[in-house]
Amino acid sequence: NAVKMPRSTRMKMQAEVIREGELEKRSDSLFQLWKKKLVVLTKDSLSLFPDGHKRAKGKELGFGSILKVDCVERTGKYIYFTIVTKDRKEIDFRCPDQSCWNASITMALIDFQNKRAIQDFKSRQEMEQAAGTQERRLARAP
Repeated sequence: NAVKMPRSTRMKMQAEVIREGELEKRSDSLFQLWKKKLVVLTKDSLSLFPDGHKRAKGKELGFGSILKVDCVERTGKYIYFTIVTKDRKEIDFRCPDQSCWNASITMALIDFQNKRAIQDFKSRQEMEQAAGTQERRLARAP
């Protein structure tokens, strides 16, 4: 008798953590202040938690909804970068110069997009093969 776990718990357990740490996100408020966030990077998402605690409700940016990591700018102290979502929303981040969070996120996003492209290609091939088999069967019919 296997113990049934809630789906959300199973999903979190399946998500292998690539990197965890701190990033600063520019707020959407009028003053656009930088706020520290605990960040968890997995192979298919970036989760942001307020106040450095995973206990609080986090915001998950699934890689399926992210278009690209853009506008990387390096100052002496920080690296500034923007995550652009598929609906063209821009989310600004900064990290200490040596932490290279922008590179970690970019690499994970590229891996995700490559895997998705391969899956799409394979499923297209399978559909074409199935259609070809169907056509051959119809051609042989009396």
